[in-house]
Amino acid sequence: MPITQYFHIMSIILGIDPGVADTGYGVIKKESNGRLVCLEYGSIRTHAGDEMPARLEKLYDNLYKKIEGYKPSLMAIEQLFFCKNVKTALTVGQARGAVMVIARKNKVSLYEYTPLQIKQAVSTYGKASKGQVQKMVQFLLGLNELPAPDDAADALAAAICASNSVKSYKV
Repeated sequence: MPITQYFHIMSIILGIDPGVADTGYGVIKKESNGRLVCLEYGSIRTHAGDEMPARLEKLYDNLYKKIEGYKPSLMAIEQLFFCKNVKTALTVGQARGAVMVIARKNKVSLYEYTPLQIKQAVSTYGKASKGQVQKMVQFLLGLNELPAPDDAADALAAAICASNSVKSYKV
């Protein structure tokens, strides 16, 4: 087996903070010198009055456009680690499923991280507040303003986490 198959070549990372009402996304590029550059971030919002299949389809279609446009070498998604509300957990789980399917169909490697791992990756403190995460993401990516909404900042943080934990080699 060629040695290149042991290494994951990475340059563009799509981070996802899944949700049905609001899915945050963030696209970053890891340059050869290790510098991280933000290419785009935002939120995919769905209408609460729409049926679940329509909401998941909107999420899928929007993420498909991001994958087609940026051609990420990997995706990072936040795990559903703990949820007090069962209904919320189920709907977030459906959004995570849609993300997993789109990654698989587009042959993009998918890495999952707990909220603790993501917070530690950007702030070195696993219990960092939303505001602390936003400020560290802003700093690490050299952004002029705080990334908003929170879901987009969390998605960028997931992408940063992946950039730090997945080995990157030029072959």
